[in-house]
Amino acid sequence: MTLNNWISAHYEEQGMAIKWVAFSLELIAGITLLLLMFITCTDVVGRYLFNNSLDAASELTEIGIAIIVFAEMPIITWRGGHVVVDMLDNFLGGTIVKVLGVLSILVISSSLYYLAAKIFFLGARSIRRSEASEFLAIPMGYVVQYIAIMSWVTAATVISYGTYHLLKKTKSTKNKEA
Repeated sequence: MTLNNWISAHYEEQGMAIKWVAFSLELIAGITLLLLMFITCTDVVGRYLFNNSLDAASELTEIGIAIIVFAEMPIITWRGGHVVVDMLDNFLGGTIVKVLGVLSILVISSSLYYLAAKIFFLGARSIRRSEASEFLAIPMGYVVQYIAIMSWVTAATVISYGTYHLLKKTKSTKNKEA
């Protein structure tokens, strides 16, 4: 089985390009999680057997968690994996629910875009100032800019996911009425 066939069989997203993006982001998150596991094991073994912990374990863990969270954010958003409370949907009319859906798409995507712009600016400032992590001297501005870029991707995902599902609901409602 080729990698393309495996990805087609295991990813529900529409279109091969989207499947590859999801696979790539999950691969990044998975490799990062594996590295975090090795770092944690090395730190614990060093601390308890050799009475000497891994100095950079905390900063590598912080960076690793940022990589994992922001690599998964667009995927979780596209799959609709966020918590949604729809208790009032049955009591409100379908039109009100759609209006609220459009409003939430606009608020969430514009908030993510605005925050990403501010975060990117802070990352650029951090790079200009040559700010680095304490133990390994990793330039933190690049990590911050990665967070901003993935937030922009998530904002685009919110818009595309929301539009797709609103159109899908509209078409299914029209088909039921016919």
